[in-house]
Amino acid sequence: MTAIPKEIQDKYNKLKKTISDHGYKYYVLDNPEISDEAYDSLMRELEELEKNYPALITSDSPTQRVGGEPLKEFVKVEHKVPQWSFNDAFTEEDIRDFHERVLRFLKTEEQDKKPTYTCELKIDGLKVVLTYKKGLLVNAATRGDGKIGEDVTVNIKTIESVPLRLREDIDLIVEGEVWLGKKHFEALNEAKQKAGEPLFANPRNVAAGSIRQLDPKITASRKLDYFAYDIAEIETGFPPTQFKELERIRELGFKVNPYAKECGTIDEVISYWKKWQEKKVTQDYWIDGVVVKVNDRKLQELLGFTGKAPRWGIAFKFQAEQVTTIVEDIIFQIGRTGVVTPVAILRPVLVAGSTVSRATLHNEDEIRRLDVRVGDTVVLQKAGDVIPDIVRVLIEMRTSKNAGPDKAFVWPKRVEGCGGDGSIERIPGQAAWRCVAPSSFAQTQRKFYYFVSKKAFNIDGMGPRVIDALLDAGLIANFDDIFTLKKGDLLNLPRFAEKSVDNLLEAINKSRDISLDRFLVSLSIPQVGEETARDVAMHFGTLENVMQSSLEEFISIYGVGDVVAKSLHLWFLQKENKQFIARLQKQVKIQSVKKVSVSTLAASKFAGKTFVLTGTLSGMSRDEAKAKILENGGQVAGSVSSKTSFVVAGENPGSKIDEAERLGVPVLNEDEFLKML
Repeated sequence: MTAIPKEIQDKYNKLKKTISDHGYKYYVLDNPEISDEAYDSLMRELEELEKNYPALITSDSPTQRVGGEPLKEFVKVEHKVPQWSFNDAFTEEDIRDFHERVLRFLKTEEQDKKPTYTCELKIDGLKVVLTYKKGLLVNAATRGDGKIGEDVTVNIKTIESVPLRLREDIDLIVEGEVWLGKKHFEALNEAKQKAGEPLFANPRNVAAGSIRQLDPKITASRKLDYFAYDIAEIETGFPPTQFKELERIRELGFKVNPYAKECGTIDEVISYWKKWQEKKVTQDYWIDGVVVKVNDRKLQELLGFTGKAPRWGIAFKFQAEQVTTIVEDIIFQIGRTGVVTPVAILRPVLVAGSTVSRATLHNEDEIRRLDVRVGDTVVLQKAGDVIPDIVRVLIEMRTSKNAGPDKAFVWPKRVEGCGGDGSIERIPGQAAWRCVAPSSFAQTQRKFYYFVSKKAFNIDGMGPRVIDALLDAGLIANFDDIFTLKKGDLLNLPRFAEKSVDNLLEAINKSRDISLDRFLVSLSIPQVGEETARDVAMHFGTLENVMQSSLEEFISIYGVGDVVAKSLHLWFLQKENKQFIARLQKQVKIQSVKKVSVSTLAASKFAGKTFVLTGTLSGMSRDEAKAKILENGGQVAGSVSSKTSFVVAGENPGSKIDEAERLGVPVLNEDEFLKML
C-alpha cells in the first residue's frame, strides 16, 4: 500500500474541516460565509483527493453523507437509554393540574424550591436518537417501542444539519426530531402532481417514510432537517438546567430550535403556549404544541418517571385550528347499500392547511344536536387535522331568514337518486336512514365503484369516470356485463383511445381470478365488510357452501352476529341474486380458501395477535399477507391502536409507522414478517 504524502494528508484534513465548518454555518447557524458555488468547489476538490487517495476516506468526511448500495433491511438496535414519551395536556386547566402534581410531589420530598420551566416548541416530525463515540457519529436509531428501535444511520447521515463529528471528542447520546420543511414538502407534492401520483398527506409522514427508505439516495433527495433537544447521556456530565442543556447541545454542533424559553411561573408557560398557538404558521416546520419541562435537573431526578412517562415534563398540545364559515346547502349522498348521509355544503374556507368546502353531518340525530340550518354561521375544525367537522353553530349570527323554531332543518321523506319515488326510511335501531327502493342509479354507481375497487375485483384503470361513461352508454347494467365488454364497444366512447382500451381490457382479464373473501366483499351485501367476508370465507371454504348454508350456520360463525347473519342469509335466498351469481361464475374463477375452524385458529401461532399492514410488500400482495395472517389465527386491522400486536411495514409506509412508534407497537419489516410465518 502506497504511503500518503504528509502534505496530501494535511491538505485533506484542512479541506475536510473547512467544508464541515462552512456546512455548520450554513445548515445549523443559517449564516453562510461563502457562496454555494465556492462550497461546491471545495467539495469537488475533496472528492478528487479521495478518488486519488481512497485510503484517506473517513466516516466523518462530508462526501460520506450518502451511502452507496441500498440497504436490504433495517437492523433492530437496543436503546442504551430508554426512550420515554410525554403525557399530553390540552387546556389551561390540564397544565395547571400538571403544575400542581409537580408541587405536591416535590413537597413530599421536602423540597421548598418552586420549580421553573423550560418551554420548547413541539416539532411535528420523527424522533431519532443519535449516538457518538469520541465525537464521531456511530449510530442513529428510531424510537421504536422505547426499548428497541431501528438502525437508520445511513439515512440520518444524509441530513446536513446532523454533525458527522461533534465539535468536541466526547461520548454522547442525543435525542431530536427529524422534520421536513413546508417549502420542500410543497415541492415534492408539485412533482408528484405532475407525475400523476398520489400526493403526500403532510410533512410528518414524509419525514417518517423518508427515514425508513432502504435507498439513502431517496432520503437525501427529500431535504430533511433535524433539531436536537435532549441529552440522554454525556461523558462530561449534565448541565444543571434544561435550558443550559439546550445551550450545551448547540455548542457541540447541533441545530437547536431557537425559540425555547425559560418560564418562572405556570402563567408564563400558558402565555408562551398561547403566543405560539398564533405564531406556529410563521415557521417552515409544523408545530403541534409546546413541550414543558421542569428546568432544574436535580428536580427532574427527584420527580423521576411513572411507568410510561416522565413526571417532570408534559406535551402541551395546541387546540385544533377552528374557523367560521357559512352553510350554503345541505345535500344527501347515497351509499352503495342505500344509506343516506347528510352533507353540509360550505362556503370554501382554509383550515389546517387545505381548503374545505363540505363536511359530513353524519345523520339526523347530529343535525338535531347541532340545530344546524342552511344559512348558519358554523365553527369548523379538522378532527385530527384531517376530517372536516362542524363543532357548533353560532346561533347569535342567525338572521330572520333562518331564526325561530319553524325554520329548523326538516329531515326529508324522499331523496332524489333513491329510485322509485325516492322514499327513505330509518333503519331500525340505528341513527341512519336508507332508500326504500332496493336499487337506484346513485346506489348502482357506488356499487360498481366498489365492485371494481382494490378491496374487491381490483380492476386497474376502471375508476368512477370510466364506470359512469359505461353506465351512461348502457354498456353495463349488471356486474357481469363488465367481463363481456369488447374493444369495439369501448372505442366508440368519447376519450377512449386504442391504447387505453387495450390496457383496460387487459386489467379486466387479470381480475377474473378472485379469492372467495374478496368476491363476497364485491357483492355489496348489507352489513358485510372485509372482515366479515374473510370470516365467512374461512368458515365455509367455497362459494357453494356459503350459498347452501342455513341461517343457523351463519349465526354460528365466530364474530358474525344475528343482524349480519340474517343479512347474508336473506341475500343468498333471493332468486335474482342466485341468477346473478350463476351468470358471474361463467365469467370469473372464484378461488376457494383454506377452511379453518375457530378452534384451529385459537391454537394457531398468531392467535390473539392483531396485525396492521402499511407500505408496499415486495414478496406478496397485501391480500396475500392478510390471508397468511388469517390462516395462522391472527387478525388484520386497518388502523394502529393500543391493541395492535405488530405493524408490518413495506416500502413507503404511511402515518401508521408514526402511530406505532407513539404507542410503542413493534414494527416488522417484510423479512421479519416472513420469518414469523
